[in-house]
Amino acid sequence: MSTPREGLSLSGASTSSPARRDHGVRRAGRLRREDLAWRWGGRIASWLPILGLVLALIVLAIKAWPAVIVNGAGFLSRSQWLPGNTYGSVVHTHGVAHPVGSSYGAWPLIAGTLETSLIALIIAVPIAIGTALALTELLPGWLARPLGFFVEILAGVPSVVIGLWGVLEIGPFLAHHVYPLVANNVPNVGPFRYLKGPVGYGEGLLTSGLILGLMIVPIIASTTRDLFLQVPALPKEGAEALGLTSAEVARRVTVPWVRAGIIGATVLGLGRALGETMAVAMISGSVLGQVSPTLYGTMTTIAATIVSQLDSAATDGTGFAISTLAEAGLILAVIAVLVNLAARAIISRGSRLAAPVGRG
Repeated sequence: MSTPREGLSLSGASTSSPARRDHGVRRAGRLRREDLAWRWGGRIASWLPILGLVLALIVLAIKAWPAVIVNGAGFLSRSQWLPGNTYGSVVHTHGVAHPVGSSYGAWPLIAGTLETSLIALIIAVPIAIGTALALTELLPGWLARPLGFFVEILAGVPSVVIGLWGVLEIGPFLAHHVYPLVANNVPNVGPFRYLKGPVGYGEGLLTSGLILGLMIVPIIASTTRDLFLQVPALPKEGAEALGLTSAEVARRVTVPWVRAGIIGATVLGLGRALGETMAVAMISGSVLGQVSPTLYGTMTTIAATIVSQLDSAATDGTGFAISTLAEAGLILAVIAVLVNLAARAIISRGSRLAAPVGRG
């Protein structure tokens, strides 16, 4: 026979147990819904950049299709850029209307884009890696922290400000004091001929590449600095114990340890260089229809041509000039995608290689 206290406890357990079970069921259902929401939200967010890229390429392809039909494959190899008589009669080629005398070629634009980006990388990558090593390995913390903050601030300077600085100061200084010294003293043989010739007034290929290099140094340096900070101290200390100097530790341990990340940072800088518009438009000279014969000659790039020719292209009532600019933009997008795919392949291959330690 149970006591009243036992009866109460049994009665309470029997009445509270279903409520607790219901609460547990509701909580488990809520957790499942939250988990599903997070899972699907993550999937959607991961697909949005790809969707944006695909939509951008589709829109560019649709807008560029009339120009692709008329210009053909020769658009990649021709040099002339002739809008034709936009106020005269209209002719039709393969069913596409365009002004009389219009003829476009993108080879000088493609060459200028690739040349300036290559010059920028040659200048920026060593400086950026050296800056990152100095900020993480050589300088004391009280000096490295403000300098690192300053490097990050440089990455946010508007390109039009840097372009104006290049037009007013850097370009004229180089044209008067540096370029003549180089052009007059290099031998006139082989690839050195590219350094000969008139130096101009500071506008042109080399100045554009230099300015682009200065613009992408902060991007590569700040990213590489964060990578170097993640390198564990034990491998570096072990390398020093083996007798390696600080320079050898940096060259054989620190840099190889984050090699894939450095390639990724370089690709970020290259993407900025390929697509830079205002600074190059101000410094390059914006000369259409020719590839620069020397490092000092005026030229243009795809992005600079689009921004400089957009207003005049709007005067073409047939819309063919706009379609041609869209085709040029599509080429730039394809170049950027191919560069990123190549970098991804290099990163994938480099990540499988072990970082050597010790003198080889």
